[in-house]
Amino acid sequence: MTSPVVSTLTGVVLAGGRARRLGGVDKGLLSVDGRPLIAWTLAALAPQVGPVLINANRHLERYATFGYPVITDSIPDYQGPLAGFLAGMRAARTDWILTLPCDAPRPPPDLAARLIAALVEQDAELAVATDGRRRQSVHALLPVALAEDLERFLVEGGRRVEDWQRSHRLALADFSDQPEAFGNLNTPEELQRFAERVAWGDADAPLPRGQRDG
Repeated sequence: MTSPVVSTLTGVVLAGGRARRLGGVDKGLLSVDGRPLIAWTLAALAPQVGPVLINANRHLERYATFGYPVITDSIPDYQGPLAGFLAGMRAARTDWILTLPCDAPRPPPDLAARLIAALVEQDAELAVATDGRRRQSVHALLPVALAEDLERFLVEGGRRVEDWQRSHRLALADFSDQPEAFGNLNTPEELQRFAERVAWGDADAPLPRGQRDG
């Protein structure tokens, strides 16, 4: 398996969760300043990768209007980010995928480059970002060669992203210089604050660094 470069990365935006803390709405389609949340994420991701896929489990026709292939979880009942990882691995035609949650609209512009550098420098199998306080495990660089391993983990009942990642040689890419890039929108209040900052022309202000919400 060759080391990844931008042209050998498939970007996968994860929009297949339940968004429980937002009342179960389809989070990626929530509008901020007239643009669905996923549109912000796609705009940030596309320049960093080759092909792009959207992982969604609802409103598939709506997601298809963004111009990228839409893939669904192969494991039913909303099994979380790992199911999205697996869907991306199965659908990708490249050796590597770069995953990004749909509710983190301003990821680092050098996310791919620094994940690749960490993977190579630390001689790892996969790489994830850290904001200096905690791992951002859904911002991940993953080889599709681990698809069978991940599927076994899921079939055996595994659901925690960190548990599966720790079972492999894991590189950490340090983004402590830009922790605000990992702010995510999990509650109506967080979404409203981001919308207000956009309206005020202050969208670069830090977002809350909450827990992931599948």
